[in-house]
Amino acid sequence: MSISRREILKLAGATGALSMAPTFALASGLEKKAVHIAVGGESLVYYLPLTIANLNGYFKDEGLDVKVSNFAGGSKALQAVVGGSADVVSGAYEHTINLQSKAQMFQCVVLQGRAPMIVVGVSTKTMPDYKSPADFKGKKIGVTAPGSSTNMLFEFFLAKHGLKGSDVSIVGVGAGAGAVSAVQSGQVDAIVNLDPVISVLEAEKAIKVVLDTRTIKDTIEVFGGNMPAGCLYLPNDYIAANPNTTQALVNAMVRADKWIQANGPDGVAKVVPESYLLGKPDVYKLSVQRSMEGLSPNGMMPADGPETALKSLAAFKKGFDASKIDLAKTWTNTFAEKANKKFA
Repeated sequence: MSISRREILKLAGATGALSMAPTFALASGLEKKAVHIAVGGESLVYYLPLTIANLNGYFKDEGLDVKVSNFAGGSKALQAVVGGSADVVSGAYEHTINLQSKAQMFQCVVLQGRAPMIVVGVSTKTMPDYKSPADFKGKKIGVTAPGSSTNMLFEFFLAKHGLKGSDVSIVGVGAGAGAVSAVQSGQVDAIVNLDPVISVLEAEKAIKVVLDTRTIKDTIEVFGGNMPAGCLYLPNDYIAANPNTTQALVNAMVRADKWIQANGPDGVAKVVPESYLLGKPDVYKLSVQRSMEGLSPNGMMPADGPETALKSLAAFKKGFDASKIDLAKTWTNTFAEKANKKFA
């Protein structure tokens, strides 16, 4: 005897088991099922929730067919969405503010990181006598990609110490083995990157850390408040046209945020591709451990986060007028709140 889809849904609702209904039941309200996410350096711990959501099948559980494309840095991932070849950026929240200053409206819908988790390290080979930020003048600084959050943070760091971005040479080195090699070979004098790259270089004593935002305490000391980091952000028009699809994306990401907190470095190392480990599984697990506090436990934006990010951008970006920014349009906790109720 055959049974119709309507009868399946009716039966599921009557027994209180709607949450156990087939994926097609959950996906029926989606405006779009195929979603293309652009990310700048997927193997970084900074983007770990995206990796976990994808590999653990959380997007599929929400009825989504997600394609993830990896780029050399967050600025490159952003270009893919602005250019129309991708739908969503997995990147740094502060880009939404910078975009609005250029009359491009994007909104963060779920956090992956509640601290930047970006580290500045000087090469022990080419800058063994480093004493202060003044020593960076005239040096080559490796960032994931020019214009990315690593670049932005370093310029903020320079500005706090009376220097400008033009005082150094910015070099894009990516977010994986190439970044490690750039330091080892002396291609750059300092690196601004994230784990596992940083932990690998620390283990080899190839760098000396001079700025670390992997913890909430250090982040607040640097920025004067909570500084939101990795998130999913997308055009406001896309969100308005696809609210159910957006909710499904956020559901998967919040579920991943919670999974990481529950399973820790050992659990993470068993799930991620071997290439993420950079040939050093123990160092990789250590890098996850060091970043655990910086990873968001629930996808929610901290109350003071947007204002901190705005002040940071205004501090170093020439010609940036903070008074013209409507922060309320750059983020929302609405979707994350619903997701947290679902996965309470």
